[in-house]
Amino acid sequence: MKKVQLKVEGMTCSACSSGLEKFLLKQKGVLSANVNLILGMVTIEYENLTISDLEQYISQAGFSSSGEYFYTDDSQTCAVAKRNLIVFAVLLVFLMYVSMGHMLSLPELFSYFQYPVFYGVILLTISVLFLCYGFDILKSGFLNLIHRIPNMDTLVLFSVGFSFLYSLYGFIQICLGNTNFLHQLYFESICMVLYFVKLGRFIENVSKNKTTSTIKNLVTITPKNAIMKRGENLVSVSLDEISVDDLLVCRPGEKFAVDGEVVDGESYVDESFITGESVPVLKKNGSSVLAGSRNYDGTISYLAKKIGKDSTVSNIVSMVVDSLNQKSKIERLADRISSYFVPFIFMIAVLTVVVKWFLGFSLSNSFHSFVTILVIACPCALGLAVPLVVSVSYGLCAKKGIVIKSGDVLEQMRHIDKVIFDKTGTLTYGKLQVYQTFSYQESRYSLLKIVRSLESQSTHPIASAFSKEDLLQVKEFQELPGMGIEGVVGGEHYYVGSLKLLKELGIKQVHKKDYQDLINQGCSILYLANEKEVLGLIGVRDTIRDDMKEVISSLEDMGITSVMLTGDNLEVARKVAKELGIEEIHADVLPKDKASIIRGYIAAGNQVVMIGDGVNDAVALVEASVGISISSGTDVANDASDVVLMNHNLSNLLDFIYISKKAYHVIRQNLFWAFFYNVCMIPIAAGLLENFGVVLNPMLASICMTISSLTVVLNSLRLRWIVKS
Repeated sequence: MKKVQLKVEGMTCSACSSGLEKFLLKQKGVLSANVNLILGMVTIEYENLTISDLEQYISQAGFSSSGEYFYTDDSQTCAVAKRNLIVFAVLLVFLMYVSMGHMLSLPELFSYFQYPVFYGVILLTISVLFLCYGFDILKSGFLNLIHRIPNMDTLVLFSVGFSFLYSLYGFIQICLGNTNFLHQLYFESICMVLYFVKLGRFIENVSKNKTTSTIKNLVTITPKNAIMKRGENLVSVSLDEISVDDLLVCRPGEKFAVDGEVVDGESYVDESFITGESVPVLKKNGSSVLAGSRNYDGTISYLAKKIGKDSTVSNIVSMVVDSLNQKSKIERLADRISSYFVPFIFMIAVLTVVVKWFLGFSLSNSFHSFVTILVIACPCALGLAVPLVVSVSYGLCAKKGIVIKSGDVLEQMRHIDKVIFDKTGTLTYGKLQVYQTFSYQESRYSLLKIVRSLESQSTHPIASAFSKEDLLQVKEFQELPGMGIEGVVGGEHYYVGSLKLLKELGIKQVHKKDYQDLINQGCSILYLANEKEVLGLIGVRDTIRDDMKEVISSLEDMGITSVMLTGDNLEVARKVAKELGIEEIHADVLPKDKASIIRGYIAAGNQVVMIGDGVNDAVALVEASVGISISSGTDVANDASDVVLMNHNLSNLLDFIYISKKAYHVIRQNLFWAFFYNVCMIPIAAGLLENFGVVLNPMLASICMTISSLTVVLNSLRLRWIVKS
């Protein structure tokens, strides 16, 4: 199975994206297809096909593919579209002057009563030019109709097509001397409809580009060139020329070209574009640096470690794009409604013609209503109501260092009522230090050397309390989840772990006073034991993160309960919880028990967030309604989570919840407007209010349709300012 992301052009509404998905899924060899309207891309999983085959399928569906998806600069394309809009705006003004100047008592260029044929020729010529201008819309509408996936373009095709044919018939009658048809020409309506559809889509595209600006900024923030050290010389090279372990140099004011490891020099570095943390970070020998981060005040030499698609920036972009392609429940609902919307509107338009004809209205009046209904209906507003807001929200989250990996997360976060925190490395800094040691058999130095050697093999955060220097060889090392570690050092089997490990081994804990002294100091306890007895007792202590009290308090103000879930002992857990104001505690918990506790909360009707960073949190992260991991945590935890915090500032959790709630408030507004607009305007277009003097023509209908789409677009973009404020 292969996977590719292709850039698709020509999609204008949700009916387009859902129609393309359905068409691709019918093709042999296509295993899955997910179309993103906002990004203008399709992600396809396939087998026994080539990319050319896939692009041909996309073309058959009425759209075009411009190859694999990359975040490129669209400014040139926008410039061409803007120029065309200006040219045709001038042409449209001239057309309106010719056709309606006499109604406004403006000086006539010529009398349309004296020169009816010439008048018709001018209108016909200009309308043909507009048909060429909007040919992409008409082609898309025709191809989508053939493939039975009608969209907004299909409505435009019918309205413009029937109007043109009817007007062409009227022009022929004028040429034959029947000047009564001068008032039954719809050429100016054709031009107006096509122009305002083009104008609306131009503004929509500009707005959509703003929604993805954060993602594009992440890509373009990486410099195009790097300084490579070759012997004693510094050479400027492109990123394509860099290989893993090449020695690169970053001077003050420059950006790091790739992810790497510092081997020489010391400087403060700005990583805010990824982490959201505005405070510069000190980088020195052994520190990791990220591509795109800016070096402030010192020259740094670093080895290239992750290049191209393996870099942190590329991984973030991939995760964000993948999450945008995973549609939430409300997006899928909007897609289903949009897929039925176009056929429903066409049926209403046809029914209106039949009913009016049956009631004795003229063919011209009936046709007028038919065209107006097709023009005024706006599936674009419905199709953009949800995905545009979701894209804006994901961009805001990415800017704050919150990377969303799952499509339903944004929707779920607004319902969260319980946040479960792992203790070590989450509520605390995770930078443990050895506080006190009690040695019963070995000397203190020997005891620490054995423990240090064993812990050097562990990925648990508690291992960070011990240095990696002066280590002994360790054999048969093994992690004991929730209890500790074991291994052979110097030919003897040792165990390092908690009181639970002693109970598992059947070893008595006879040093209760020392144990209690360390507990009273807020220490976590590590026992060093062999297979028979306790050899020593080590107390390590962590410090609570500075911002955690405010985070817990703010969650409480939101009505969200905070819970501590830790494998540490109850005494230490209580001490930390009391300081933070957390009342619910689960201590001495094994990884499998963490998952069981979360399942219990969910079974009780809670929406649960789990925040952790270790291997022992992975199962719990999967079980939670939303799993959030820290980027500095283990790869297992990051892979198991739905969201990754690129910095360790848990106040971003509050931002995430706030964005989620505001996003769905805006979505509800968009959906209300989309439905309200269509429910109100379609009956007016059908002529139900003609007796009250309320009448619409296709020209006004095209303006209303454009305004409806722009209302949804601008309301969605408003989310950016709501969150900033």
